[in-house]
Amino acid sequence: MYHPDLLRHPEGCPALVLNADYTPLSYYPLSLWPWQTAVKALFLERVDVVACYQREVHSPSRAMQLPSVIALRQYVRPSEYPAFTRFNLFLRDRFQCQYCRGIAELTFDHVLPRAQGGRTTWDNVATACAPCNLKKGGRTPRQAHMNLLRHPYRPTSWQLQEHGRRFPPNYLHESWRDYLYWDVELEA
Repeated sequence: MYHPDLLRHPEGCPALVLNADYTPLSYYPLSLWPWQTAVKALFLERVDVVACYQREVHSPSRAMQLPSVIALRQYVRPSEYPAFTRFNLFLRDRFQCQYCRGIAELTFDHVLPRAQGGRTTWDNVATACAPCNLKKGGRTPRQAHMNLLRHPYRPTSWQLQEHGRRFPPNYLHESWRDYLYWDVELEA
């Protein structure tokens, strides 16, 4: 009987990285390390192996199973507030335009336009599709007769993690099942 991990190239065997409390460092993007980084951290005694793939790698003197789940030995305290980035903004707004709920051609919009003194901050930027952003132009939503679905706010890291749990990645290994909390059927 063939096991899918035996046929998998090592590059296709990332390790799920858990904090010392056995929760994922991040849900979205999912905290994954390439197999080489996981093995190096293991030899440097920075992680413990929780689960392994069936796949092995070999050196001239040793063979080892590739780790599929690792846990940091030292707890990493997540920052309370995430950095303002385009990706984090889209995640906060659940990857949808805050004017029409569209999901294509996403950009970011200054609610109070920069030409009117608006700044690039969590409280003044919203995700907008290109057509809505063009329609709004250099006006406020009120001036453009457009309504925001949700007003911009500064999210916490926890809020972004919760939003990230709504977007499971395309591939989830079976050994990750006990550490991730999505309501989807996981691949084997």
